[in-house]
Amino acid sequence: MSFRLERKVAVITGGARGIGAETARVFREAGATVVTWDVSEGADERVDVTDLRAVQTAVTEVVATHQRIDILVNNAGILRDAQLVRVKDGEVAGGMSEAEFDAVIAVNLRGVFACTQAVAPVMIRQRYGRILNASSVVGLYGNFGQTNYVATKAAVIGMTRVWARELGPRGITVNAVAPGFIGTEMVRQMPEKILATMVERTPVRRLGEPRDVANAYLFLASDEAAFINGAVLSVDGGVVVGT
Repeated sequence: MSFRLERKVAVITGGARGIGAETARVFREAGATVVTWDVSEGADERVDVTDLRAVQTAVTEVVATHQRIDILVNNAGILRDAQLVRVKDGEVAGGMSEAEFDAVIAVNLRGVFACTQAVAPVMIRQRYGRILNASSVVGLYGNFGQTNYVATKAAVIGMTRVWARELGPRGITVNAVAPGFIGTEMVRQMPEKILATMVERTPVRRLGEPRDVANAYLFLASDEAAFINGAVLSVDGGVVVGT
């Protein structure tokens, strides 16, 4: 079976590199018209997903050019890792700052809300849509030093399930993908010891590739997944995360 997206228009946030860029390539190979949004160079449009007005303007431009939006992939995300409270020699030596917490909440959570709220009316008028949200296995299991990131990825799962209920009757499905350790360019620059630990904790004994996640998005965006709604698909090789 070959999953096809002919005559579909897709918007992918965080599409300049990594999983977002690979998802754009996979969708285009499947026949979709793809518009990527990012704050970095390399995207089709420079869009800050934390800026509600900018997001609404970008949606209006996509509809003016392509007449519709069939698929939204909320992929944009950032990391600002730190322990809640860092202890050194038995004394408190720091911890996650308010700025680090707020920055991740703004992009990974508020950005998903903003993009979905802006795109949903377009899909409601069409009575068709696929909304795909980037969660993470850490949103399911937690992870050391990632209070802010885990909070957003767990919350994305909650929003996915709410929107699946609210938008399902309008012909729109909403699902989440929860990647494990994925070998993006950023990850592969980590020390070999850390990479080896990631592989050791993954039962299939390799890092995932961006295309592994992109293929999951492709399936959920396709007509073959029409009866899947409110699901969280782990793409993690069976990884076990935690402390």
